[in-house]
Amino acid sequence: MPPSTNREYATQIARDWNTKDAASGYVGYVTQFHVSSDYLKSFEVQTVGAANVHQEYWIPAERLDEFNANIVGKIEVIDRFVRETETPPGR
Repeated sequence: MPPSTNREYATQIARDWNTKDAASGYVGYVTQFHVSSDYLKSFEVQTVGAANVHQEYWIPAERLDEFNANIVGKIEVIDRFVRETETPPGR
């Protein structure tokens, strides 16, 4: 997923999409990290839904190593969502 610009959108992706996706293991994480503002200036914020909420940076795959090199500090997991099941496992 492209990096979102706000926690609300990241939460929607993790909670509403990733928990329904087998490829995500039915788990979604919200992470927080900082990227060099000088580096981000080369990318426009893309609005992909509701204005002011569904905004993200589209980083081309071939520039992912460069993007990662511009992360400042640590990446923190600030929320985790797991698919809810009707029957708890083991019952």
